[in-house]
Amino acid sequence: MAAPEPRSPTPVSRVLRLCLHALLLGLLALAAGRALADAAPRAGWVAAACALFAAVYAAGVRAPVVHRSPRAGTLWLAGLGAAWAGLLTVSPDGLWIAFPLYFLELHLLRLRWGVAAVAATACAAIAGFLAHSAAATPGAFLGPLLGGAVAVATVLGYQALYRESERRRELIEELIATRAELAAAERGAGILAERERLAREIHDTLAQGLSSIQLLLRAAERALAEEPPGAPPQDARTPQNARAARGAPAAAGPGEGRAAALVHIGRAREAAQENLAEARRFVRALTPPDLEHGSLAAALERLCSGVPGPRVRFSLSGAPRVLPTPYEVALLRIAQSALANVVRHARAGRAEITLTFMDTSVTLDVVDDGRGFEPSSAASGGGGFGLPAMRSRAETLGGLFTVESDPGQGTAVAVTLPLPAEALR
Repeated sequence: MAAPEPRSPTPVSRVLRLCLHALLLGLLALAAGRALADAAPRAGWVAAACALFAAVYAAGVRAPVVHRSPRAGTLWLAGLGAAWAGLLTVSPDGLWIAFPLYFLELHLLRLRWGVAAVAATACAAIAGFLAHSAAATPGAFLGPLLGGAVAVATVLGYQALYRESERRRELIEELIATRAELAAAERGAGILAERERLAREIHDTLAQGLSSIQLLLRAAERALAEEPPGAPPQDARTPQNARAARGAPAAAGPGEGRAAALVHIGRAREAAQENLAEARRFVRALTPPDLEHGSLAAALERLCSGVPGPRVRFSLSGAPRVLPTPYEVALLRIAQSALANVVRHARAGRAEITLTFMDTSVTLDVVDDGRGFEPSSAASGGGGFGLPAMRSRAETLGGLFTVESDPGQGTAVAVTLPLPAEALR
């Protein structure tokens, strides 16, 4: 594994480094300046020792390997210690260089070795002071020792703050990453929900309409196939054709098959127009056309009158209420899907849709007398998309969806939606 790249120094650490450099150079200038100003016997040696120490220090500061390699840092500290020992030998002012050395040792060495180096530096500073001063004062011992203790406490406190800052930085990065993951998950969930919604809409509208068109065109094909060859065309406005348009049986006669085919084709064209309107609604995200200019009850009644095949009756119970658009759309789509199942699968002769308004809920029932089925097989995945889509629509609005059916006993589909607060006022 590659070693992590070193983090760039923070503004605080850069300021601390500059302060350390300034302190060390100031102390060296002070020691050399005092020796030269006082014309001390060893003034030249003091200036040379200060210059040597400054050169060794500058070389280590400008060498990147000192900060990357613990061994290089230790060797640099050893060189600084040797130069400082030379300065301490020729000048008592070299004592003050011990204080910046404390911070360098604690910064470059491990904690236990750094504390030991600080203790050794303090002892060397005390010995140097005693070598240049005949009188031993308490300050000669307390100054270096207290300076070393303050340096250790300062570095330990700074390291503790730095570790806490790093933990907070890592926590913030984790929170940002988690927030990004949650946002991505929400976007994914929104995409899936939108896909499911579009799948339900397409299944309950376009797919059902295309199935109706297919059934009507098949009926037209059968009517044309039963037409005797050479039979004259009849006007669709004749009584026989009027009965065919209303779905009533008519006596077979010349040209009646062609008239019935025209009726079926007309209904197919109407279904195609409705599907085109639904497709445009998908693009514009508008309310279903059946609900734009009328109530839900009127839309359900029109739906029952336009179903090909079984006789479908609509009934309304209770006092109608104005429902929010999502409720009306869901009930209308469930009715469309249920009737499509009746036409395609049930082989029913009759069906009934009942819309019931109660005090706190609204219920839609779709009942047929068809061949029925086993609901457990549909629940286990043996059915199509219709029943799961209807159940999903109901549960999305907090409603209850049930299916009751037995082979040969017909089917009853019921959905109950709790009325929202605005509909109860």
